Amino acid sequence: MKNKIKNILYAVLTSLVFLDYKEIYNNNFNIFKYNTVIFIIFIIILFIFYNKINNQKIHFLKKTLAFLFSIFMIFGYSYNNISSYNLIFGNIKMFLLSILSLIGYYLFFKRIFIIIDNYLNKENKINKNKKQNKIIKFIDEKPFISSLIIIIMFWLIYIIAFYPIILSPDPSYQIKQFFNVHTKYADWVNLLDENVFMTNHHPVIHTLLLGSCIKTGRFILNDNFGLFIYSFIQIIILASTLAYTIKYLKKINIKINIRIILVLIYGLVPSFAFYAMSGVKDTIYTSLIILYVLLLFDFINKKQLKLKDIIKTIILLLLIALFRNNGLYVILLSFPLLIIYDNKNIKKLIFIFIIFLSLFMTYSKVILPYFKIPEGSIREVLSIPFQQTARYVSLYEDELTDEDKKIIDNILIYDTLKTRYDPEFADPVKNQFNKNTTKKELKQYFEVWKKGLIKHPTVYIEATINNVYGYFYPLDTSWYIYYKFDSRITQDNLVDYHYNNLSFLRKILSNYGQIFPFIPIIGLISVIGFNTWLLLIMTIYYFSSNKRKYVIPLMPLLITLLICIASPVNTYFRYAMPYIFIMPLLIIIFIDIMKKNKN
Repeated sequence: MKNKIKNILYAVLTSLVFLDYKEIYNNNFNIFKYNTVIFIIFIIILFIFYNKINNQKIHFLKKTLAFLFSIFMIFGYSYNNISSYNLIFGNIKMFLLSILSLIGYYLFFKRIFIIIDNYLNKENKINKNKKQNKIIKFIDEKPFISSLIIIIMFWLIYIIAFYPIILSPDPSYQIKQFFNVHTKYADWVNLLDENVFMTNHHPVIHTLLLGSCIKTGRFILNDNFGLFIYSFIQIIILASTLAYTIKYLKKINIKINIRIILVLIYGLVPSFAFYAMSGVKDTIYTSLIILYVLLLFDFINKKQLKLKDIIKTIILLLLIALFRNNGLYVILLSFPLLIIYDNKNIKKLIFIFIIFLSLFMTYSKVILPYFKIPEGSIREVLSIPFQQTARYVSLYEDELTDEDKKIIDNILIYDTLKTRYDPEFADPVKNQFNKNTTKKELKQYFEVWKKGLIKHPTVYIEATINNVYGYFYPLDTSWYIYYKFDSRITQDNLVDYHYNNLSFLRKILSNYGQIFPFIPIIGLISVIGFNTWLLLIMTIYYFSSNKRKYVIPLMPLLITLLICIASPVNTYFRYAMPYIFIMPLLIIIFIDIMKKNKN
């Protein structure tokens, strides 16, 4: 009886999360999000849930993560609704309700971890080998080629509908740069040659690949065919990478039915097909990160590295750094951990790292300058302080001295800073960064920035949370698939790019892509915050289960998450692509690792 009363209390506390806190904050006391009957139904369902899942001890790291998830939920809700934490700290009433919600969430998430524990501690049933039909046998025995065929067959409708390619602004500007057309990126840096407009804001190697495909297509047939050559190359790279993950699962003895489910995910979840056809740099980069993560899994289980492993790793590390500028940081912060862990191969790993750094430095410090190609602007790493300054100016402009305003103006153009500020998008602020800013002016700016931090630290905290909360809030379904026609490269007859006449089919596929995140349960595959949670759960479980070595393969993805936090856009799908696209695979590997000792 005592437990039942406790579970009723737990159910009521958890049900409080369904209150409409925005209405309560606005003193509209229609406090139930739906109505009283539905609210009572929630209490009953949650009571059954708590009654069925017996409470038990869990590792303190899991308790900590349950608490963090609760924090993510209440802060995410507040910022998602009113772009501030006032639904938590707005007044005493809101604070008390938020504390109760925090407790309710914590109790719920703690039980979720108990469910996960029970599942992972449960022994696998050993299935007898069943007779396979010819198709299943082919998929089982030829995992790579069969998966590649199936994935491309699913994607074929997208390939036909969006022929020759889906272009968004970034690759369109890259193509312009390839043909040495002046773009905004040339205005953001000090050019090394006034007649060379290409910059490394977007990786040069990707820009050259895009442009070279167009020139090849132009020589063979036409510009559209050239764009499709790029699409074809990218489709093969992504599809082959995904097919390789199926082969990898076969290698570690994952059951055929699990592998088939993963192939179906690759084929049916629209983000895979849309990004296979999108000309953004992130698709090839994501493929490289997936291969890197699997390489790290192999390395931590391999006794000795062979010559082919060394060569393969150097090439892969170099491509990662070349296809995305922040790929360098992913390697610098992850590969040394492997060196520290693997004592048997430490000399070979150090050799790999040194050769990689030497090749990359030669590329960035010798080859690019030789061709008069400048690096991107320093503003790309200053999104966080710039957003904090912009929010400060929006709220406390009167507290700034004329000298402070002048110092900010030297960096960011003060007069329009307030109107340019978007809480979830830093580009309007940082795009006005003065490319001729000196070290002295930057130092003066940070002195002003520091004064603001001391006076109103909460403004800076709010500015940062507002720009990153979606990466941790699983109910924010903001995401981005590219499907619209971008006309930038058609201007002045630069490139003859056009879609075909299948607009109706494109509309159907685009609508499917846009509604997919809202499909119950399965749609979570494409929700950024949910994937972040899964990444954190696996990290904590590896730590708490004496399987810490498996955190090393997760490091490139955890670093990607940190890069998302420092990025200019909140909840931007392609920034989080590396850990979203690999997540179904990681879950399968995670369950296999955690259950190995239970069989």
